[in-house]
Amino acid sequence: MTRFTFFPKLGSAALGAGKLVTSVTMTVFYVLMYYIWLGTYEEAENKPLTAAVWALAAVRIALCLFPQNRWLENDSGVLWGVIRNVPFVVLGTIIVALYFKTRGKNRRFRFIWLLITLSFLFYIPVAVAAGIVPILGMLMLPKTVCYILILAAFYGEAVRGKET
Repeated sequence: MTRFTFFPKLGSAALGAGKLVTSVTMTVFYVLMYYIWLGTYEEAENKPLTAAVWALAAVRIALCLFPQNRWLENDSGVLWGVIRNVPFVVLGTIIVALYFKTRGKNRRFRFIWLLITLSFLFYIPVAVAAGIVPILGMLMLPKTVCYILILAAFYGEAVRGKET
């Protein structure tokens, strides 16, 4: 018997609120990845690209806040799953392209582009169809492994940076 057996709406609300928080924090994570890329490769900031990154993040977060997402009911439906993820996928594609372009310049970051791509390939079916086919939620496990490997690469680079 689960803790929320007597309060099923509370359990759904908690799960839905967690999904909202995750949606926002993952968007922020990709903005941070952009700035890590800029700093790591000492690239000159491209103002239009920076504006695009911030605009996509803002649109994604705004879309996540619309009541049509029905987060507290933990039932956002397929349409809003697609709508709120379009700017996120575009943002992710930009980050993939940047890390792919510079993959040969940093040994630790050479596979970041692939890990991000894989994470999206695992995430998209969950975001769009897990409400219809719940077993798809299991794809969040390999997605999480991708993020752990990304964080390990960032940590390794940060530790190496302190040694020099």
